[in-house]
Formats: sequence, C-alpha cells, structure tokens
Amino acid sequence: MDIAQAGFPSPSIKIYHELMGKKVGDILLVSSPYDAFIMEEEGRLSNRIINEYKGLNLSKPPRLTWVSSAEEAFLQLGKKHFDLILAMPSLDGMDVYVFGEEVKRRYSGLFFFLLLHNTCDVDLYICDDTSTAVDRTYIWSGNADLLLAIVKNLEDEMNVAFDTKNAKVRVIILVEDSPYHYSSFLPVLYRQIVLQTQSVIADSINEEHRLLKMRGRPKVLVAHTYEEAISLYEQYKPYVLSVFSDMRYPKGGREDEQAGFKLLKKIKYEIPDLPVLVLSTEEKNRALVTHIPAVFINKNSSNLHDQIKTFFVSKLGFGAFVFREPNGEEIARASGIREMGKLIAEIPDESILFHANNNDFSRWFMARSEIDFALNLKPVSIDDFKNPEEFKQFIIDTIRFRIRGTRQGHVIEFDFEKFDSDTDFMKIGSGSLGGKARGLAFMASQTKIDPSLAKMFPGVTISIPQTVVIATDGFKLFVEENNLARLLESDREVTDNQVIERFVAATFPDWLEKNLKLYLENVRYPIAVRSSSLFEDAHYQPFAGLYDTFMLPNSDPNLENRLERLVLAIKLVYASTYLKAPRSYAKSTMYRTEDEEMAVILQQLKGMHHKHYFYPTLSGVAQSYNFYPISHLKAEDGIAYIALGLGKIVMEGGKILRFCPRYPQFLPQFSTVDDILENSQKHFYALKTNGFSGNGSFVDNLTKDPALARLDLSDAMDHPVVRALSSTFYAQDNRIRDSFSTKGFPVLTFANILKYNTFPLAQILEEVTKIGSRWMGSSVEVEFAVNLPVEGGGNPEFSLLQIRPMGRYKQNLRVKIDQTAIDQAFCYSSLSLGNGEYKDIYDLVYVDPGTFDPVKTVEMAAEINKINGLFNNNNRKYVLIGPGRWGSSDRWLGIPVVWNDISNVGVMVETTIDSIKADPSQGSHFFQNITSLGISYITVSDKGDDFIDYDFFACQACANTTRYLKHIHFDTPIKILVDGKTSQAVLMPDSPTEQEEVMDDIPVIGED
Repeated sequence: MDIAQAGFPSPSIKIYHELMGKKVGDILLVSSPYDAFIMEEEGRLSNRIINEYKGLNLSKPPRLTWVSSAEEAFLQLGKKHFDLILAMPSLDGMDVYVFGEEVKRRYSGLFFFLLLHNTCDVDLYICDDTSTAVDRTYIWSGNADLLLAIVKNLEDEMNVAFDTKNAKVRVIILVEDSPYHYSSFLPVLYRQIVLQTQSVIADSINEEHRLLKMRGRPKVLVAHTYEEAISLYEQYKPYVLSVFSDMRYPKGGREDEQAGFKLLKKIKYEIPDLPVLVLSTEEKNRALVTHIPAVFINKNSSNLHDQIKTFFVSKLGFGAFVFREPNGEEIARASGIREMGKLIAEIPDESILFHANNNDFSRWFMARSEIDFALNLKPVSIDDFKNPEEFKQFIIDTIRFRIRGTRQGHVIEFDFEKFDSDTDFMKIGSGSLGGKARGLAFMASQTKIDPSLAKMFPGVTISIPQTVVIATDGFKLFVEENNLARLLESDREVTDNQVIERFVAATFPDWLEKNLKLYLENVRYPIAVRSSSLFEDAHYQPFAGLYDTFMLPNSDPNLENRLERLVLAIKLVYASTYLKAPRSYAKSTMYRTEDEEMAVILQQLKGMHHKHYFYPTLSGVAQSYNFYPISHLKAEDGIAYIALGLGKIVMEGGKILRFCPRYPQFLPQFSTVDDILENSQKHFYALKTNGFSGNGSFVDNLTKDPALARLDLSDAMDHPVVRALSSTFYAQDNRIRDSFSTKGFPVLTFANILKYNTFPLAQILEEVTKIGSRWMGSSVEVEFAVNLPVEGGGNPEFSLLQIRPMGRYKQNLRVKIDQTAIDQAFCYSSLSLGNGEYKDIYDLVYVDPGTFDPVKTVEMAAEINKINGLFNNNNRKYVLIGPGRWGSSDRWLGIPVVWNDISNVGVMVETTIDSIKADPSQGSHFFQNITSLGISYITVSDKGDDFIDYDFFACQACANTTRYLKHIHFDTPIKILVDGKTSQAVLMPDSPTEQEEVMDDIPVIGED
C-alpha cells in the first residue's frame, strides 16, 4: 500500500479560525460580601482567572463583575450584556432561587449557575433544588481551576455542534449526577486536555497555528442521567474520544445502581475499541466492569487525579508515544510526530506488531488533533503489508507526507533546534518577507487552498522549490551594526565598487550565521540567493531585476567553505540595495533608498546535472497580458518567453523563444528556415559544479556571477536535454527537421514541446496565468522552470519560481489619432504601449543611424548616460530613440543601458535597423520597470505603416552631439499622442497656431 492509495487528506488550518466561535465574555458574580471574600481569599478572583488563561495560552479570558445583591444585579443587567450569572446563596434581600426565576423571566436565554462553597450546608441546597431556573449547580472548593472549567465547559456546549461537524473535533462525555464529583472531575479533565494540547502544539508551524490548534482540543460534555448520556452519544457518536461514567445515576426517572454498566456495555458493543472509564465509590463494581470491559477508578482513592491522568496517557494516547514489547517492557519514547518518524525505523518488529494490532498509532495521532490522519490510518491493517518492515516504511512515509501537507502553503518559523528539511517555506527572523518572497509565500498558500492546477495535470509535479527567507530585520541589524547607512549621505559620492567593498568587509550577525550553518548542514542542493526587498514586485513600481541574484553550487565537501560563500552572496545582495541603478530608479518613484529594506531568499535551484553543469530543461516567464498582440492574437491571450537552461537570459532580454500559450504553434519569428536560424537561441546559462573560483571574483566583476557558465548550444550537443529540445538543420537541403541528429547542425526550436506536446507546457502556462490573475486581481507575470526526466526517470516537474503583478496602463479612450495627426508626425507606430498626451517634453535624444555600429553598443550606452545626466537637476524629461532592444544584456540585440543610464527618460522609442532585428523587449525586467513607471514605450517596425523621419531631425539644430548621439531641444513641446486602445502613437512638432489659439482670459497655471 502506498500513500496515494491511503488517500490521506491534508486539511487547511484555516478551519481552526472558525472553531470556538462562541465565547463567554462577561460573567456576573452575585453573592454576599462574605461569600465573595471567601472566594477572593485576599486576592482578586478575576486576576486568578486571567492568570490561569495566560498560563494555558488561552485567549480572551472572561471579564468578571461582582455585585452583592439581586437589586444591584438587575441594575448591571440593564446596563450591559452578560453571558453567564454565577450566583451564591445568602443573597441580600432575595432568595437565590427566587432571584434565578426572576432572571429567567426577564432574560430567558441567560445561563444561571448556582455556585456553592463547601463551607455552607451544601446538602440543604442540593436537596431543595427543585427550581428550573438553575441550569447547573457547582461546588466551590477555593480553586480557580473550577471557574476555568465552568467557563470552558459552557463554551464547549455552545460550540460542539459546529466544531464537530466542520473540524471533526473529538468529544469526551462525562456522566455524573453529583455536583460534588463533577465539580472535582471537570478541572482535572480540562487540565489534562489543555496540557496535552500544549504538548501537541510543539509540532505546530507558527504562532498562529499554535493558538488555533488550542481551539481544536477535545470538548467535554456533561450528562446527569442515562437518557442525557445516550442522547449525547447518539448525537456525537462519530466524534466520541472516550466516555467517563459513574455507575449509579437516574435511568427512566429512578436511580439505577447499574446505569453506568448498561450505558458503557451498549457503547462498547457498538465501538469495541473505544476506551471507557468507570468512576465509582463502590469497590464492588471493580470486578463488574471487567465484563464491559472498562477501566475502573475508585472516587475515594487518595491518588484519584493521578489515576485519571494515567488513563489519559495509557488509553487515550495523551503524552509521548511509548514503544513497548508485548510483555509491556518500555523500549523508547517519541514526544512528537517528527520524533516518531525518525524513531520508528529502529523499533523491533514485535513492538510494531503489538502497537499496530492494538490500534495505538491511530489513537496517538487522534490525541494530537491529527484527526483526518488518524481516521484514515485506523482501517490500515498490518495484514495489508508483506512484513513489518514494509509497514514501518509506510508509517514513516505517511508521517513525512502529513508533515509536508500540514506545512505546505504556510510560512514556517525557522527553528534552530528543530529544523525540518521537509518544510517547503521557512523564515529566519521576525521582519518582513519583502516583495518577492511575499509573492512566493502567496503563491504557496494559494496552491494549497486551490489545488485545481495540480488536478488538471496529474502526470506533472507542480510545486514551489524549497525556500528559506532571511527576513528584513537581518538586513537592518547588519546595516546598523556596521554603520552602512552613512553611504547614503547626500554629500558622499560613492561608486558601486566602494559600496560592495564596505558591505563585504562588514561583520555578519552571529545569530544569522548560526542559522545558516544549520541550514547548510541539511541541504546539499544548488542554491539561488535572490533579493526580496520591500519595494520589489510591488503593484506599481516593482523594482524588478534591479537587485542582484547569485547562484551557489553548494557542492564543496567543506561546510565552512559553503557557509563562507553563502554569507558573501547574502552580503552582496544586501549591497545591491545601495548601488547606483536602484538608487536612480528610486528617485523616479515615491520611494527613498533609506526606506528600503532587504530580505534574502535562499531557494532550491531546480535542474539536473549534465557533466560539470547544472541547469533546468527550460526556464521562462509567462504574462497574462500581451502588450504587443499581432495577427489574430489578443492582448488577453497572454505571452510566454522560454529558453534552455537558467532564466538569466530571459530576464536580461536575450535571444529566446516567444509564443502565445493559447496558440503555441503560431511562431512568426520561425516562419522560414532563415528566420529560424536567425532567431533561435544560440547560447544558454548553466551553473558550474566543478569547483569555485574563489570569493574575490564576486567582488572583482559586478556584472557576472562567477558560478555561472555561458554555454554555446554546439558545445552541449551531447547533453540529453539539448537533444530533446533541438531540431536539426541540414545545410545541403536547406531544411530543418524536428528531430535531433548528429548529421546536421542543432537548432533550438522546442518542437517536441510546442508542436508535438510531449509536455503540456502551453496548457500549463495558460492555466497558471489565468489562475494567477484571479488570485491577484490583476494581470500577472509568472517565472517558472521545467525539468523533463531524462531517459524516462520520474514525472516531469513544473516549478513556480515567482509571481508578480504587471505594470499595465488604464485604457483612456479619449486619446484619438486620426490621419491628419499621422500626416503631421515625424514618427508613427502601430505597436505602442501607454496611453495619454504628453505636453511637457521639449527634448529628443536619438541614436544617429549614420554613425550607428552594432559593435559599439556598449559605448553608446555610456554616451546615453552622460546625456541623461544633463537632465538630473532640471526636472525635465526627454524622448529617447534608438535601434534594437533597449536594456538588453546582449549587446548584439540592442543598446545595453541600465536604469541609471536613462533615469530621466519620458518616452522610449525602439526602432528597427538592418543590422539589428530583435523581438519587442517586453519579457525583460528592464521593460517591466519602464512600463510600471508610466513611461510610454513605442516600437517602430520596418513592416506595415510605421515610420520615423530622420530627415526632419537633420533639419533641427542640435543642443549636444556625441559620436553616436544627437540631442535636439525644441522651443515648443513635442506633441506626443499614445492611444492605449489601438496601440497607435505619433510624435509631431507642436503647431504654433495651436499655441496662439489659447484665449487670453484663461489663466496659465504656474505663471506669476
């Protein structure tokens, strides 16, 4: 039998939010001053109740209001709502029973309990108690535990119906007609239940889970007659954990000395393995209960409470699981579920058989509130397995499955002493997760709540890689202890190299390093060290791609070496917060760098080993909204970008494959053989696993990760994954065949996936973006990785790496571009992103096509940086026009500017030139940041009706000229119209006649 066959569910802890919904909030204590004094015992009773609640980690202790007379009581009842009245005898001015009847007459739904202290004539009141006004009578012995038990028992009665139905909460039925005894038993029962629950919550995943698990504790219900007991049993039969019963109490309206025997005999007949307990003052019943069978405890025993505790432990599974030999000899103890999973493999087969045949395993899990788990384990028999070893492995696997199921979708506190490598998402520290990690945590929680994606593709393992987040308080402490905030002082101009050197030399917090060491002791897979700042992946200014990511092979046999490199990588991610690019970007938003805080994500790098390299089959980005739909595609169909290997090439805007998930075989860039050869991916990134070049290389080269290798496709022809994704070009025939062959040249077409659907990538991406948009309430961008099994080993894996909202413009339909505007324009585009009319841009900077050289794009980026600097202090924006893909890290696809090179741009224009032909750049992080800032992005294609008039530029006087750039300043603003509905845009000189038509009596805002 395997776990899938067992079908163990993993219910969400969210159900616990709804449990114990009805609370006793306000209690009115009505007694004479003397009775109140006896109860107070020179200390406030309300404080004792509050302390009792705090000691048991219970929430919302009830508020106690004391009055000394019936008259005062009715005054209080008229002022506020009370949930319970505790009344004591000897009231001033009114008999307690008369008072109770009057309360019931005025407030029929209010609970009225009679509380007698044992110094008065208890028997007199009990014998005279014929009043229907008193709901229950208790005997006070000076212990605040009774007050707690009274409240919790009333709350149990109020909530039991809902809690059992919705969360299968267990029920203990106490059958006792004597106020003496149930007043004594209830505090003992609740004390054991709550202490057991406290021990159970050691397995909880976070503070919220701990508090909520307290609500799922077993309920205690009290019956005073045989008929009441049968009624409770029949009503809650599926949820009964145990029955505690007296032997002598009313049955059929008369006292029956064997009522308890008859009740338990019936129950044991129907549920043979249910533990039951007889509590009786008559020793003669000890022999009788063996015929039930039941455990017997004499109420007069000097160690009554200890015997009840022993019953909880030995029969109900409370406390540690004690492994025993069949003769009762103890072998070992497991205090929690994780310890059980680790210990069980070492237990002798005879002990396993003994406990399995007695159903001890399911009973123990039931006592730990693992209700669904226990119920599904209960029918599993040792006979279902070939041998005890197979059964033990089944228990181990199901425990691991249960732990993972419980923790999936939740942020788990990283515990230095109880680290669990099976946990998917952990957090070190108490600060914020940051934007990127918050997106991961959200995605993890939603996949737990909404399993529809996994159900649609049962043959694919869809998951989020194991993640540990170092919260932002680690960054704050690091910066404060090393006084690094001084680097942001306005009178200090520091270079990126200086920032990095300061951060690398800074002292790392000891507590954080200890946690990281424990983490590395338990994981040996490659790690991606990723940024997760507060501002990253925000809805409007996402700061996408501005901070550094480092890959670590984590393969060194020396733990200290691995720890040293991890700490260095974290320092470098911290340092990227203060680098020039994010600081420049922050100035363009409402944020300030000093307000930024950095969390760090340590994420399992998904992939497979190929010789000395490690990389996934493919990585990519899918967007639910396509800014540039062509042909029959619609914007809402979305767009995807995929590449062989690590996703670095996708994020940098390199040459990759773009397709619409709804129409995966529609690939315009692959229309002809020449198109395929020109546009297909030629290189990919992989992680080097054979050695490490040393820590210094991190610092010496700011643009490259020393652990990454850039591989040409032709150098990896012997990698199985490359062969699986490649087609073959036969030069002699000028043909491309969809299968791989060593007789031709490999071309990366992904035909097996997109054309022959050997893996349902397009369908998964379509559903992922659709579900993600529903989750986030906006268009989304999803990062992912795919691992396809080599030579048939295991299921294919689809890993969700990140989800973020897309920067998307509101469609303002008032902007209209007619033919007259097009005729007057010096630039027209039918592929534009943005919406609105610009009236305040006077400057235009363009790359001169006459001097453009694709070999010199890096030099052009430097020149753009200098021109951009001219606008730093005048609060002016400009239009930037240039060929190819802006912001691409591949210098052959466009000019590789970074954000601080163009921080003052207002509108960007991407043109086509013969020497550079690249697809629009919307898949890159650079593009994501541009669009989120509301910067219109205009693409001028060499196809269709698009145009740009360089002759018009040549007629204008230049304010600045460099080798490759020309800067024109116009006396009047450039008129720029962008229609978000049609994706059209025009740029034209502002007509002087339009300026003259402004009426004189309309004030111009901003003039004196």
